[in-house]
Amino acid sequence: MAHEVAAPLRRTIEVRHESSVGEARRAAKATGAAVGFLPETCEGIALATTELATNLIKHAQGGTLTLTPLAEGGRVGLEVESVDTGPGIADIEQALADRFSTAGSRGTGLGAVNRLMDELDITSRPGFGTRIVCRKWRREERASSRPCPLVVGVATRACHMGSENGDAFVVRQWADCLLVGVIDGLGHGPFANRAARTAQAYVESHFDLPLEQIFRGAGRACRATRGVVMALARFDWGRGRLAFASVGNIEVRVFPLSQPFKFFIRRGVVGLNAPSAVVTEHPWPPGHVLVLHSDGLATHWAWKDFPGLTDLAAPAIAQELLRTLAKEDDDATVAVVKEVSP
Repeated sequence: MAHEVAAPLRRTIEVRHESSVGEARRAAKATGAAVGFLPETCEGIALATTELATNLIKHAQGGTLTLTPLAEGGRVGLEVESVDTGPGIADIEQALADRFSTAGSRGTGLGAVNRLMDELDITSRPGFGTRIVCRKWRREERASSRPCPLVVGVATRACHMGSENGDAFVVRQWADCLLVGVIDGLGHGPFANRAARTAQAYVESHFDLPLEQIFRGAGRACRATRGVVMALARFDWGRGRLAFASVGNIEVRVFPLSQPFKFFIRRGVVGLNAPSAVVTEHPWPPGHVLVLHSDGLATHWAWKDFPGLTDLAAPAIAQELLRTLAKEDDDATVAVVKEVSP
């Protein structure tokens, strides 16, 4: 449960007319600045608040917006709550898809709120109204306790004769953490590319959230696309731990198998009502290698098929696996995580 801070900053705005939208935007921007968000983040919060205020007028003939500064577990944030007594939302997840609208507008409102904020919860009863609560947490810069001991190598290419790659990847490092992901848009070509880039953009802008929240937000962001399959691996090298989650057929391999790694991979498509991702945590001993790859690479391979492969640097391992295992008729991506060579 988040707790309020700086109670005098809390503000409720009655949204009944178009003029209230500008008031809500200005209040959100000012409150975000008072909480300590950077100017570009304040702009994002203000835009999300504008979308909520606009929806109140278009869909519910008005309502209230409440801005509440928060503090929880040493972090600081801002909550924006929208409440109305309008007709409600029949299909919440469908309403989150960009371009979906029941009022003749562009329909980007809730989709934009999902992308701009860190958390989004919606409760609605048709005929009784809707309550939307979204939160943004201030990202604190934390120094690493020591240099990152891991190196990531990625190799990717579009399918033969393809001009747009339907695969994407993510590599983000901060503090003592490293996030590596492989994303595969369904099919190939421009529609697969759009799906993969949509998921990639969400992950990269929410990289430090819990993995289950990233999957949930990425799924909502991809509602208006073909959808993707995705695997994310988060390394906490300060604690020697690995957190992993996957939905769909992204292949994961670890070498050597000195201990069992029981990864829980859910079937489904992110963006098309996939089941919730299951996050598992594992010790990450020194000397191990992790490989993630899309199904554009053959899956029937073993480490013994590549003598000396693990002696190479991570980028060289990725290039060799791509060169040897990639299929001609599909996009292909492989990411390798390995310790820095001495």
